[in-house]
Amino acid sequence: MTNSNSNKTVVPGAKQALNQMKNEIATELGLSNYENIDKGNLTARENGYVGGYMTKRLVELAEQQLAGK
Repeated sequence: MTNSNSNKTVVPGAKQALNQMKNEIATELGLSNYENIDKGNLTARENGYVGGYMTKRLVELAEQQLAGK
């Protein structure tokens, strides 16, 4: 079987920062100890919230950077 996962970090040094952001957002959403939780035991909605808020925050950071802030 081949792995068709296309979620690759473009900037290798960013992986740790992205994981930290994911854990911070999960904590803000009330999912404490997210890094050690079996994600299969969470609902699709809970996992989706974390990914959605990560995307939202990354877009905000990119917009700020493009605007020169």
